[in-house]
Amino acid sequence: MSVSDRLRQLRATSDEREGPDSMAHQSRAEHAFYSAVRGLQAGFVATIIMTAFRLPILRSLPPSANFWAQYVTGGDPEEHPLAGLILHFVYGVQAGAIFGGLFALQDADRSIEPEQRGLVWGSIYGMVLSAFGSQFMLKELLGIRLDADELALFHAGHLVYGLSLGAWVGSRTEGVEDPETEYEYNDGN
Repeated sequence: MSVSDRLRQLRATSDEREGPDSMAHQSRAEHAFYSAVRGLQAGFVATIIMTAFRLPILRSLPPSANFWAQYVTGGDPEEHPLAGLILHFVYGVQAGAIFGGLFALQDADRSIEPEQRGLVWGSIYGMVLSAFGSQFMLKELLGIRLDADELALFHAGHLVYGLSLGAWVGSRTEGVEDPETEYEYNDGN
């Protein structure tokens, strides 16, 4: 038995916590909790994607290394690459959990497919995080002023994060019963 067959079998025997019919079998709070867990996963994946987008272009550590150097250990941010990346992932994962819970609670536009809602709300969420990051975290807390091109890339990175986050959460919290079958993963797509 292959790993994907075993996962499908386990998923079939679990309670209905995911998929399009999940909300009918659980309270709003339970649905928000399971969506927040999916958001944790999505935040991790989206942070990887954002970092992969950002690092080759900006060729610098995320500003979280500056935060670590300024408020925790002192010294130069370049001395703390690992701590900066870990903090960057902590921010991204917790922001993903918050988005997952909020996504589950928002039900004003249920007529739109969850994947599409995820992309729209994820991009908005990413830009809100970017605005907060550039205006409060960078300017006020760290005293960093980005040049216009750096600021544009900062915002672009957060847009990539939001799109990745929204796509993941939308496709897994209330989208399809079995993503592997629906998206035909086993057929080479």
